[in-house]
Amino acid sequence: MAAVANEAAAASIEGSATETIEKPLPHKLERKWTFWFDNQSKPNQGAAWGTSLRKIYSFDTVEEFWCLYEQIFKPSKLPGNADFHLFRAGIEPKWEDPVCATGGKWSVTSSGKANLDTMWLETLMALIGEQFDEADEICGVVASVRRQRQDKLALWTKTAANEAVQMSIGRKWKEVIDVTNKITYSFHDDSKRERNAKSRYTV
Repeated sequence: MAAVANEAAAASIEGSATETIEKPLPHKLERKWTFWFDNQSKPNQGAAWGTSLRKIYSFDTVEEFWCLYEQIFKPSKLPGNADFHLFRAGIEPKWEDPVCATGGKWSVTSSGKANLDTMWLETLMALIGEQFDEADEICGVVASVRRQRQDKLALWTKTAANEAVQMSIGRKWKEVIDVTNKITYSFHDDSKRERNAKSRYTV
């Protein structure tokens, strides 16, 4: 009887211990983010711009981010003429999106595939980690891989005309991606009118 009682007590304690062990709570981010992919390597003749843009996944925890980052291929693995985006949820990576309409972008060219991956990851962590003082001003980031031109990264912002805010973001981004060369800012409105629009700001 004593042995049976001891076994029952042990089982009860073990069961209680199992019940009290809980999975750690996920680390919530300040805001929700969405990955997008745009494969222009096989253009559909006559298709409107943006028709190849696809939403991949939205996330709002640190754990989801790392799971996605590890599973989704890096920008250096993209086919030529493809774009990879991370934008705030609810904002599409298009000039026509109401949030982006009066905005612009900071741009930097990559010196190589490994460099592109590093700058991409550092930018993603800075965005989801809210490292920018003007975080509400930022729409997202785009990694562009090109066959016959240099790969580049572009940080999209909301209010292009606010020079003070854009300069602050540009200086912080240079620090995040650890570049010494000058980076430039162009207005979406200028880019709509002219393919090689002149930059408005430089840091």
